Amino acid sequence: MVIIVITRRKTINFNLGSVGIGSDYPISIQSMTNTDTRDAQATLKQIMQLADIGCQIIRVAVPDGQAADSLKEICAQSPIPVVADIHFDYRLAIKAVKNGVQGLRINPGNIGNALKVREVVHAAAYYDVPIRIGVNSGSLEKDILEKYHGVTALGLVESALRHVKILEDNNFYKIKISLKASHVPLMIEAYREIAKLVPYPLHLGVTEAGTEKYGIIKSAIGIGSLLNDGIGDTIRVSLTGDPLLEIPIAKEILRALGLRKSGVEIISCPTCGRCQIDLLNLVNEVDKRTQDLDVPLKLAIMGCVVNGPGEAREADLGIAGGKGQGLIFKKGKIVRKVKEDELLPALLAEIEELRRSDFHEV
Repeated sequence: MVIIVITRRKTINFNLGSVGIGSDYPISIQSMTNTDTRDAQATLKQIMQLADIGCQIIRVAVPDGQAADSLKEICAQSPIPVVADIHFDYRLAIKAVKNGVQGLRINPGNIGNALKVREVVHAAAYYDVPIRIGVNSGSLEKDILEKYHGVTALGLVESALRHVKILEDNNFYKIKISLKASHVPLMIEAYREIAKLVPYPLHLGVTEAGTEKYGIIKSAIGIGSLLNDGIGDTIRVSLTGDPLLEIPIAKEILRALGLRKSGVEIISCPTCGRCQIDLLNLVNEVDKRTQDLDVPLKLAIMGCVVNGPGEAREADLGIAGGKGQGLIFKKGKIVRKVKEDELLPALLAEIEELRRSDFHEV
């Protein structure tokens, strides 16, 4: 099998706390808490849960001074970098930086006059805090909406460049940009356009993507299409509801494109009339038993002997089902033939053997 390697767009690089941002670093996964930031313990609990399942950067809403004060405790105890989401009040951005956030998400244009923006930029520069310019299709400037007769990709780009210039005029260049829209083709076009014009890292996401039913599809298409083009340095899958649902999906988008090497990837067939084992339950059980393994392991669980052996041989470990039985493959070789009720324990035993050898063979 020929492996296609995606060539990422070259960007400037910098650190956001302990996480490297830009084309020299792996693409990072972000989320946003939906707790009341003023409740530091509730917010920290959710951050810990998100970090445990692979979130690398967390954004928190900072609507008022009490929330900004709470950041001191949150940032001191968070295991991952914290980004403060600020709108309108420049003083909240300055307080957030002083209280320990590792990143800011603002629109310089709605922070206030040039003097206020300069104060925010000076604080960010002093504390070495990068700024993400977050442009959203739902909050474009009135003059841009009039110029382009509504929300367009070029309008989103123009808005972002306007904000970039404000920061650059203040000699600030640790900039990350997002151009989010709920309409996937619009979002894709906007990111492709700005990727040609600036050297800054891009944060990808489909905003207001909806619940899992809609958000998974929109995010996979929008984020995935751009990543496949080599565009994107951080990502967030935005779903209505529990942010813990976002991280596994983000991981799978990266893994599907070969941009994430750790974690277990399971390949399984859609089943047809040739399948003579209970494949669905087998796949679900293997998935459940391996979800905590953060190692580069490819498993192929196939239901019949047509495509099964070939797919299994491409995997690190695999099963090719037969009539009430199956073959266990390891690195392209058959290691044993077992009955159907022994397939799961046999595969798990092989995984455990790799675990004991620190996965040196994988």
